[in-house]
This record gives sequence, structure tokens and C-alpha cells, in this order.
Amino acid sequence: MSTALKLATWNVNSLTVRLPHVLDWLNSQRPDVLCLQETKQEDSKFPYAALAEAGFNAVHNGQKTYNGVAIISPHPIAQVQFDIPGFVDAQKRIVAATIGGIRVVSAYVVNGQSVDSDKYQYKLQWLAALQDWLAAELKQHDRLAVLGDYNIAPDDTDCHDPAAWEGQVLVSPPEREAFQRLLDLGFHDSFRLFNKEAGQFSWWDYRMAAFRRNMGMRIDHILVSEALRSHCLDCIIDKAPRKLERPSDHTPVMLTLGI
Repeated sequence: MSTALKLATWNVNSLTVRLPHVLDWLNSQRPDVLCLQETKQEDSKFPYAALAEAGFNAVHNGQKTYNGVAIISPHPIAQVQFDIPGFVDAQKRIVAATIGGIRVVSAYVVNGQSVDSDKYQYKLQWLAALQDWLAAELKQHDRLAVLGDYNIAPDDTDCHDPAAWEGQVLVSPPEREAFQRLLDLGFHDSFRLFNKEAGQFSWWDYRMAAFRRNMGMRIDHILVSEALRSHCLDCIIDKAPRKLERPSDHTPVMLTLGI
């Protein structure tokens, strides 16, 4: 008899602001793994005590004001890895760990700002380094899940207005090609295993009543290795937290596995 395991990702856009939302969501959903991005906290500020009181362990790779990633779980967290090995980077965008026999990566991919900026070139370099590292990780861990804010809408169906976004970051051909190269390593976009239709998003701008009008993008993803694909039971976007007062501009994505 299999056990259902729930893996989730959520860009919280400041854990200092959103901690009550995260604690409430953890209590109601009881995920086995929650990966956070944009905690925007130094490690010394991370709420280990509040999470422990709620029954969760955590690891965090953070910095002041920007970036920051975490993995939260009620289960033991082992074999922790911070950052992409061999890639010199002051920005805290990666933490990985093994939980219940599954290798989990929480990733906050570079936004890129605009296609003519240095930050865009940094994004492509970062994605290339991520690809090389994940190729090596797959050789060590056949059960591998990479959860996070990828800052890439892989297809026009993942964008509310492809024509308006054409040529911009999040949808540019080099970014989408980099995403496809991750899939070519042997990963699967778990949401698309179950949901094929357009108009399903995980991020909405705070401006122009974008959430109410569903003017969003699907840029938060859970990629799973081939060994996990057959265990995938469902993957959903939980819009409820986006409706709260002072929400993150992202909302959780959650995958259920039968292990």
C-alpha cells in the first residue's frame, strides 16, 4: 500500500511579511516538503523556532533583503547542500536536501530583468550551471524533484497574453530553451502531467487587478525525475493564499506522490 507524499513550492516574497500565511498553510495542508523562495532573510532571522513549534524542521540559505531559499518538512532533513557547487555566486538561490528517500532542490531562478541587461546574461549562465549540476545529481539520486520559482513560462499557454510579452524576460526563446534542456535531462513538468489547458497561473502582478482578471504566468514549477514520474498522482495550483490580505504575488504549487 502506497503512502501519499505532498511536495510543494511557494515564492513567499518576504517571509517576514508572509510567515503567518505560511504557518497557516502548513497547518492546513500538512505537506511533507515545502520549498520556499524569496525569503529575503538572513539565516539568523529565519523562524526556526516558530516552525519547530508547528512541528516542522527546516534548512535555509538566506541573505539580507534579497533572494533566500528554504526547505521545510516534518521529516528528518539530511545531506544538505547550499548553492550550486563550483558556481561562484553571492546570491542565495539554491538549497538541496534528502527527505524520505527523495532528493529535493529548492531553486530561485534569476529573474533577468530585461533581455538587454547584464542580469539576463547572468540568468542564462546560472541556468547553464544549474543544468550541469542537476545532470550530476541525477546520477547520484534517481528520485529527484526540483521545486521553485523558475521565472520562466515554458509555453505560450503559461502566459495570459503571449503577444504582449513577446521578446521579454520569462518568455524569451533562450530561457524557454534552457527550461527544455532541463526536461531533456530526464525531468518532467509535473503540473502538465495532469493539466493541459491554458490559463492556469502561479504568479500575478500586484498591479492592474491582475489576479482578479487572471492576468498571470505559470512560472513556479515542480520538475520530477523519470523515477518519480510514475508515482505522481496529482499536481495543483492552490490559489487560496493569493486571495489573503497582503499576499505574496505567487501562490503554492503542490504535487502529490504515491510512494
